[in-house]
This record gives sequence, structure tokens and C-alpha cells, in this order.
Amino acid sequence: MSRRCELTAKGPMVGHKVSHSNIKTKRRFLPNLLNVTLMSDSLGRSVKLRISANALKSVDHRGGLDAFLTKARDTELSPKALELKRQIVKKAVAV
Repeated sequence: MSRRCELTAKGPMVGHKVSHSNIKTKRRFLPNLLNVTLMSDSLGRSVKLRISANALKSVDHRGGLDAFLTKARDTELSPKALELKRQIVKKAVAV
């Protein structure tokens, strides 16, 4: 399981741990990933995703999973989220 958010593509970053004596050693900054179950209004079912806490706040801010996915770029979504987006758009066009 990769350490990457399925909605925002946020992943690990590299930086330095700096000691009191200013010695720099490499370290990794990992994203705050959460396993969540989000409800899709248009599909009428729940979806399990592994997303960052920041993405969870963004989903709430934009008005739900459907609104977030329709506004998101295809390049930064995971294959699972991209398939969800296609299903949501297909359902919206059919209605």
C-alpha cells in the first residue's frame, strides 16, 4: 500500500532533521493518511478511500465527494478515484 493520498496525490517529502548542533540528517515527512468511508450522493453508495486529513477537509469544504471529484483534475487522482469520477459524471449525464 503506497503512502499517497488517493484524491490529492499528496505523498512523502524529503527534508532534513536538524539537531541542536545544526547537524543535518535526511528524514521523510509522511502525509497524514486516514482510511475513511465517504458517501457518494449520486451513486447512492459508500466508498472506502485512503486520503489525507487535508483532503478530508477539502471534501467537506467543497460539499461532498461528488463535488470534489467533478472539480478535481484527472492527473492527480488515483485509478480508483478516477473510476469513481467517471461513474459520477456518467450518472449526471444520464439524469
